[in-house]
Amino acid sequence: MIKYFVMGLRGFFLLAAKIWSFVCYCFKRQARTVIQHQTVRYEVIQLSPLSKHRLSMLKRKTLVLDLDETLIHSHHDGVLKPTVKPGTPPDFVLKVNIDRHPVRFFVHKRPHVDYFLEIVSQWYDLVVFTASMEIYGAAVADKLDNNKGILRRRYYRQHCHLAEGSYTKDLCDICSDLSSIFILDNSPVAYRNYQDNAIPIRSWFSDPTDTALLCLLPMLDALRFCNDVRSVLSRNLHLHRT
Repeated sequence: MIKYFVMGLRGFFLLAAKIWSFVCYCFKRQARTVIQHQTVRYEVIQLSPLSKHRLSMLKRKTLVLDLDETLIHSHHDGVLKPTVKPGTPPDFVLKVNIDRHPVRFFVHKRPHVDYFLEIVSQWYDLVVFTASMEIYGAAVADKLDNNKGILRRRYYRQHCHLAEGSYTKDLCDICSDLSSIFILDNSPVAYRNYQDNAIPIRSWFSDPTDTALLCLLPMLDALRFCNDVRSVLSRNLHLHRT
């Protein structure tokens, strides 16, 4: 009788230990999620009189932004193997007609993209340049702009150049002064003719811990003070090759 009692007691403690381990796992996971999604701020320090004078002598620069896998990631109804973990809710859903067929796009915003756009729009004139179709790209840009008027200038697939089966983006179509324009894009092919005017960024699909946009803010803060963006960005050529 005592033997069965001891065995039952041991089983109870084993079960209780497993339940406690699972509760601790869930708690740690939830805590990690809360920490990852805490509001992050880049301290924008008030400029000194000398810095203000320096900026006043320089032409305001233009930052060209790609959409897919740079600022957002999306998949549509017909995707057999979505790159986003099943059950992950999209930030917004777009319903567009392509060739008279209704298509739903489930769009996920790169972490911190809203804050990124809020900050860099104070420093640069922003331009959206995507190789996607206008009916889709315009809808995504509208959502990211959110009636703030910071993404008014937009270029789409019809503005790209098709070369060797890939779409390339001609920055001269946006601004003839290449000293004051640069592009943020995950695809080196898109800006292969303007590597001195580009900031590479790794493609983003679903990682909720991604901080690539935040990490760019210090450099973008400083880049507005240079005479020619190419004098700085030309030093990143090794990143384009990787």
